Amino acid sequence: MAGTVRIGTAAAIVVVALVLLIGPLLLPEPDRADFADLLAGPSSSHPLGTDQLGRDVLARLVHGGRLTIGLSLFAVLATGVAGVAVGMLAAATGGPGRLLMRLVDVLAAIPVVLFGLVAAVALGPGTASLLVAVTAIAWTPFARQTFLLVRAERGRDYVTAAVALGAGPVRVLVHHVGRNLVPPLAAHACVRFASTLLTVSGLSFLGLGIQPPTAEWGAMVAEGREYLFTAPHVVLVPSVAVVLTAGTALSWGRRWDRTGPW
Repeated sequence: MAGTVRIGTAAAIVVVALVLLIGPLLLPEPDRADFADLLAGPSSSHPLGTDQLGRDVLARLVHGGRLTIGLSLFAVLATGVAGVAVGMLAAATGGPGRLLMRLVDVLAAIPVVLFGLVAAVALGPGTASLLVAVTAIAWTPFARQTFLLVRAERGRDYVTAAVALGAGPVRVLVHHVGRNLVPPLAAHACVRFASTLLTVSGLSFLGLGIQPPTAEWGAMVAEGREYLFTAPHVVLVPSVAVVLTAGTALSWGRRWDRTGPW
């Protein structure tokens, strides 16, 4: 079962990466308008149809995926590294670490979506403000989970044995304890990726993130919502992409939590 999960996960990641990297080279320009072919349905020349400006929906979907998924991945990696570092530091420093975690608990009580809305409004729409919105406090869940996991692992027999054999605290934390943190933290990263992707798309949908005419899944839904009943593909295609991507990440998280990703 674990081997099948790993192979399937690796294959899916490779396929998505190839589509996002090579797809734009094979598809029309995402912003190229064709006013003679507005809101056209799927055809051989436009497999997913065209939007209200005659732009190819498939091309915009792929280009938008690079931006939506790329921003979400960057945010999760950045907040994950920062959160794990803070959590390990807090777990290794005793009293000061517990005080640090109280600060983390206060920040973690702030809803990420609410903070994202405030940050996007305060800083104005755009990619930079969107990144601030989805990274500023999103590292706190990683810090809390790492802190709790490290404290639980340090009480196990293999840690006691490593200390008895002369392993120092840094070696115990990084080499022994850190190895066993990978599966739960990888699972948590998948959950955070799904949440971040929804936040990125949601802020862009509200006009507080990526701005038109740049292709981004949330912005595509916002641009096409007026044509939901006349040309539903304009809204359904990016909406389904968001749901499927977030759902797949959550599914991977559940599997990795049981089997471990490596």
